[in-house]
Amino acid sequence: MDKKWWHSAVVYEIYCKSFCDSDGDGIGDLRGVMSKLPMLKELGINCIWFTPIYTSPQVDNGYDVADYRSIDPAYGTLDDFRELLDMAHSMGIRVIMDVVVNHSSDEHEWFRESRKSKDNPYRNYYIWQPPKEDGSEPNNWGSYFREGNGSAWEFDEATGEYYFHQYSIKMPDLNWEYEPLRREVCDMLNWWLDLGVDGFRLDVFTRFKKTPGFPDTQKKPNELLDRNGFVVDQSMCTNIEGIHEIIHELYTEVFGKRECVTVGEGAGVWYGNALPYVHPDREELDMVYHFDLAYRGRLFISPDQFRRVQKKWAEVIEQGGWSVQYLSNHDSARQVSCYGCDSEAYRKASAKLLGVLVHTTPGTPFVYQGEEIGMTNVKYEAIEDYNCRYTVGDYGAMVASGVSPREAIDRLAPQSRDNARTPYQWDGTENAGFTSGKPWIKVNPRYEEINLESDRANDDSIFEFYKKLIALRKSCPAIVEGDLTFLFDGHESIISYTRSCEAQTLLVIANYSGDPVDFELPEEIAGGKWNRILSNTESSSPSLARRSLTPWEVEIYELVK
Repeated sequence: MDKKWWHSAVVYEIYCKSFCDSDGDGIGDLRGVMSKLPMLKELGINCIWFTPIYTSPQVDNGYDVADYRSIDPAYGTLDDFRELLDMAHSMGIRVIMDVVVNHSSDEHEWFRESRKSKDNPYRNYYIWQPPKEDGSEPNNWGSYFREGNGSAWEFDEATGEYYFHQYSIKMPDLNWEYEPLRREVCDMLNWWLDLGVDGFRLDVFTRFKKTPGFPDTQKKPNELLDRNGFVVDQSMCTNIEGIHEIIHELYTEVFGKRECVTVGEGAGVWYGNALPYVHPDREELDMVYHFDLAYRGRLFISPDQFRRVQKKWAEVIEQGGWSVQYLSNHDSARQVSCYGCDSEAYRKASAKLLGVLVHTTPGTPFVYQGEEIGMTNVKYEAIEDYNCRYTVGDYGAMVASGVSPREAIDRLAPQSRDNARTPYQWDGTENAGFTSGKPWIKVNPRYEEINLESDRANDDSIFEFYKKLIALRKSCPAIVEGDLTFLFDGHESIISYTRSCEAQTLLVIANYSGDPVDFELPEEIAGGKWNRILSNTESSSPSLARRSLTPWEVEIYELVK
């Protein structure tokens, strides 16, 4: 493997709006981030990823971009960003940007021009189609946000045609078939690299290409969510033939000319089709952000599922590809609430165990803000308190189908993206130390119990455990380049594996359950001389002879040669 800096990096995702507010307006900002960079440096982070901070109407919290070359005033200025870049780089922290070019805001100048007339120079920057003979939508494709009547098409009176939007009505899709649009995107990406950023995360890159001719989908509608005959069918706009040519062109015109890292994020990428996107010989992307383990709708991961997915992605990496390791992000619920146990008794132990599973398996670990202190899900009682477009849209569709408002919230709350978007909990003061004003979204009520200040005051600090875990990645070659071999295939509670390279062998043993577990290690493992280098349970024995694990216990051993 031709080792790159990002193979051994630990990336920290910053959702700026909810991270730290420096001016009291209730919205996190760049100066707030700057004030916390020393904390990230101490944690051991060497790369940060910003979710979109460009100028935006904030219909979808910045994923509706109105100007790709400016910073939203709520977050600061371009000069603030330059200062942040310099500060981060001086600390050895690289910065990557979230690039949203499947769609833009309808307030972007390109779209303002595009909708003026059919012969406007920007018309083909977006996807326009005439109505059917009866004046109806061009096809039966549904919108993911299920706004309006549920269609992915919106009629524009000015020119008498429909424009396409996979997401919000106010987020029209860009037309990647149009060469001037592709040139414009490449120029923008090069502009950010000239500014000093270290790479990009490409949002929903798999959906740049649409099915030619826009035929109706034959997929049956979801009776609970699809509306008025419009059907959400990701296969019509995901991994369509020709997508690899588009990504290769971005590499040729931008990525391959610079020292930068690229992370592709998109539904439809899995271990069975990832290698063409990430093999170096293909000249496309450096790694992909997949959903084989974690995503918005998944609220549980079984040990069998974890083993199967990790084995398959390890094969992708063995063949020259690379991937991201994560269990939560801004688009999903909190990992300790979904995949661990967020009760007072086991929150800390399970948060640490999940951290080990992410940081010791093959790929680059991504930490989402708050994981390092075990932040949990939140449940609001009223739909008016929710901001997530999926939650609000699905709620409307469910209520319209006859589901009661209470039941709709009860079913949607565990998977709402707002679980991850509540403000960072810095301390136990009002609004968790996030802002001196009114936060843009309600703070998690558990902030007095769960916050960075109180966590670090305890001997069993999650933050301190993460520091040790990240330090291990930097000192243990087996974590970055070692082979992955699972033990106890089929065990309903134990997740155990070795990471081995020529220089080192590590053993991870985890009780992925809320019950004590007794078991016996294979003789070839138990007979070796092992040194325990990290554990989340101080009472556990350092000897491999004891094979009884407490709930959510995890241990890491190194083979003494």
